[in-house]
Amino acid sequence: MKRKLISITLVILAVFALTSCGSNKSNGSENKNANKVEEDGEKLSGKVTVYVPSPAGLADNLAESFTEKTGVEVEQFQGTTGEILARLEAEESNPVADVVILASWSDGLTLKSDGKLESYELKEKDNVNEGFIDSDNTLFGSSASAVGVIYNKNLVPELDADWGELADPKYKDMIAIPDPEKSGAAKDFLAGFVTGTDDGDKILEDWANNGLVIPGANKAALEAVTTGEKAILIAGVDYNAYSSIDKGEPLEIYYPKSGTVINPRPAMILKTAPNMENAKAFVDFLFSDEAQELVADAYLLPASKNIEYDTRSNLKDIPVVPTDWDKMMSVASDTASRLKELCK
Repeated sequence: MKRKLISITLVILAVFALTSCGSNKSNGSENKNANKVEEDGEKLSGKVTVYVPSPAGLADNLAESFTEKTGVEVEQFQGTTGEILARLEAEESNPVADVVILASWSDGLTLKSDGKLESYELKEKDNVNEGFIDSDNTLFGSSASAVGVIYNKNLVPELDADWGELADPKYKDMIAIPDPEKSGAAKDFLAGFVTGTDDGDKILEDWANNGLVIPGANKAALEAVTTGEKAILIAGVDYNAYSSIDKGEPLEIYYPKSGTVINPRPAMILKTAPNMENAKAFVDFLFSDEAQELVADAYLLPASKNIEYDTRSNLKDIPVVPTDWDKMMSVASDTASRLKELCK
């Protein structure tokens, strides 16, 4: 009965609209759309250029949704954090990027200290997790990742070893780690690990002595464990693991009890942005519920307090090591280089 009443009401309203508008029906529809654009504050056009790390599917979905919402075309460069930083350096005399997203908070802080970032008051600031925006409103963690231990269940049926225990001889020549000079998440984890624990430096040496190898960036490192070339991935990016497990790969992930590093992935507006207003609109969009749902669908940790998810571990359930980003930033690059040297 209720549905019939609604239908009758809609018919009456439609007839009224037709008799009122007459031959101006088409113009009325256009005006309605124009009013919606005006109400949403979306008087934008042109393009925005975004440099973004993996996962590629998330980047494409965000770009498509933003264009649908605003009419602004999104041009992207997708690469690792190292590749993005190298491209920014190469384009320094002729800036192209408007927005840069990295998988490393410490690398974002480096861009900030170099005076390259625009300060902006985010519209959805009150809904963002604590610690995901810096005090100067230049780094906006629109998503986050954590690293854990990822293992191949065909080779190691069960595993719950803490970080230091992976140096045990029973794991000799079974362990790998992503290249910390290419993976921002691995780089930040190592920096947090050596500054937030008492024996982090020694454990890095113990891993190297136990046959630790560096197959490549995140994707290559995970592939080495998925195929069984290695059994255990130390500091593997969690969203890659959850995605692979969902696809049926024989993997499992856990966060060691002594803690890991929660790494907000900073979105930043460059001071040299050729399309400044579009850049600000894009960053605001990243924190909308629509965009944050896409983040959760990609197995990343959403920045928004409004988003609930059951496809992965929640932020509150992940043990963390104490993180001092200033200290981490000062040792991150040296620690990454040192580990690679140890593993030669």
